[in-house]
Amino acid sequence: MTEIVYVLTNEAMPGLVKIGCTQNDLAGRVRGLFQTGVPLPFEVFYACEVQDCKFVEKQIHDAFGDHRVSKSREFFRIAPERVKAALLIGAKAEIKIGDEIFEGLPDIKETASEMKAEVEAAKRRARFRLEMIGIKPGTELQLEKSPSITCKTLDENNQVEFGGEKLSLSRAALKAINSLGYNWDAVSGPWEWMYQGKRLDEIRREIEDEAD
Repeated sequence: MTEIVYVLTNEAMPGLVKIGCTQNDLAGRVRGLFQTGVPLPFEVFYACEVQDCKFVEKQIHDAFGDHRVSKSREFFRIAPERVKAALLIGAKAEIKIGDEIFEGLPDIKETASEMKAEVEAAKRRARFRLEMIGIKPGTELQLEKSPSITCKTLDENNQVEFGGEKLSLSRAALKAINSLGYNWDAVSGPWEWMYQGKRLDEIRREIEDEAD
């Protein structure tokens, strides 16, 4: 029996991750989650074998409890990289599955393709820009993980100066975080950089909530 804890993302649910566990069949679990009411299949951001998946799942849920969307659901508003970093502490081995988990289910693949196109269009319309939250060129931002690490905004389109380079907000965040000893492949710039003690993504959400 393989004890697995997983971190799932879904393009239809930006900013949210699902943290759960299963025994043996990760692919079957991912397929089973693609049901009516979920427009796109979940994608495995990270999954690993652990000694006791129920125990590890509970510890991770407790550790990130303040980011939980609902007490009765396994969804968290948090960067998936943070959850992966926590799981690496007790991981025995990484578990990977390929896109073939949906082979033989043409309706799912066709629907997913159509929905992804719609989601990508929506993401382009609502792509994060510094001007959305009133941040002007020349503003200093702090890295949430280590506020002594800073960058300076260069324009409204997420370009910043970091380490003497002109980089995108996300690229600068990735370099900054990996300089701390991490080995992440990707990060969300608006989630990792702060302004006046708040993540840029949090500021955006506050503004959007006020406008609703």
